Amino acid sequence: MGEEEEELVSRVQLRSCASLIRQQQEAKRRRWARQRARGMAAGGAKKEDSCEVLDLAEYTKNQPWWRKLFGRSSGSSAEKYNVATQLVIGGVTGWCTGFIFQKVGKLAATAVGGGFFLLQIANHTGYIKVDWKLVEQDVSKAKEQLKFHSSGSKLSPEVKSRVDEVITFLKKNVILTGGFAGGFLLGMSS
Repeated sequence: MGEEEEELVSRVQLRSCASLIRQQQEAKRRRWARQRARGMAAGGAKKEDSCEVLDLAEYTKNQPWWRKLFGRSSGSSAEKYNVATQLVIGGVTGWCTGFIFQKVGKLAATAVGGGFFLLQIANHTGYIKVDWKLVEQDVSKAKEQLKFHSSGSKLSPEVKSRVDEVITFLKKNVILTGGFAGGFLLGMSS
């Protein structure tokens, strides 16, 4: 039986499309390897024989799920989606962020306020003695350090580059940003 007859028999036995594709790719790889071996035996591989075979099934398995769902992120959302879609995406993400921010903010404010309240009760009942002169000295040192750092308010290059990236993103995606801001305010108010 020749090589072509073997391929025909094995194709009949296959039941799914994916296994057929894998088998075809494997046959191409074997043919390519044989041709390359013949070319090397004859004195070196030809330029067109030195190409690499790309297995798309393996390539897509190695891609993150968001690339499979949304595709390549090669541009702003203004180029990919229409205005209504951008507003909906921005509004929904903004609302979710605002709602979570509101809940976490309330929880944090309650925890900090309750902590101060408990510390004051413990101070009045005598469980804690506060050295107010030491607190005053530490606060004055902190004020001096803040004045020193705020007088030379030059941003580091890393921070400046990040700020520039954010500004560029906001300029390219104005509709998405507007939807997010509106959704964020709605989420904070609900």
